[in-house]
Amino acid sequence: MIKADLAHIVYEKHGGISHREAKELVELIIENIKDSLVRGESVKLTGFGSLNVVQRKGRQGRNPQTGDRIVLAPSTYVSFRPSRLLSF
Repeated sequence: MIKADLAHIVYEKHGGISHREAKELVELIIENIKDSLVRGESVKLTGFGSLNVVQRKGRQGRNPQTGDRIVLAPSTYVSFRPSRLLSF
């Protein structure tokens, strides 16, 4: 599923807005989610799951081609934990 699919679903379900307004609404929601994650906040979508910002510490690693030791820099990533309602 892509953003255009989400916008089309919003357009069909709502009925009172145009395709363009549905697309802008989906874009606004996604931008707000991204902004929250950039600020380091968790995003919880009840019935769907939660997005959390995780800090990974720097560590020693190895180059798999040469076997040389390298230092892996600290990094930040987003993890997703699905809601229990999504259990299959």
